[in-house]
Amino acid sequence: MKKKSTEILVGIFVLVGLICIAYMTIKLGRLDIIESDSYTVIAKFESISGIKKGANVEIAGILVGRVTKTYLDMEDQVAVIEMSIGNEVKLGDDVIASVKSTGLIGDRYINLTPGGSEDFLQNGDSITETEASVDLMELISKYAFGAVE
Repeated sequence: MKKKSTEILVGIFVLVGLICIAYMTIKLGRLDIIESDSYTVIAKFESISGIKKGANVEIAGILVGRVTKTYLDMEDQVAVIEMSIGNEVKLGDDVIASVKSTGLIGDRYINLTPGGSEDFLQNGDSITETEASVDLMELISKYAFGAVE
């Protein structure tokens, strides 16, 4: 009888451990199994070098969303980013989206600079004002070869 209760306790311990591992995998992997309260906005950039699915979207250093998809618009030959923004964040239609870096070679993210408009973006709307990332290697090569004036 004692052996059976020990086996049951070990089984419960293993089950709780597996549940904890699954939870941490979902949270650390940035997966959303349950639909979150968010809306999608789209932005077009000349270059999104370094931006990947799952990259942060921030306003004033505060995480407000994530990049959900990146693709090339073949018609306009520009990069398109779809972002999931939390419903608690209201973006004016004059918001500016720019590609930033956390350091010289750090992770890339999207920074949103709010405007003063009273009209807010809705699900599926586009951000019209964007700023592409600065290509550090291009700047260094211009400086090294004397192209900077």
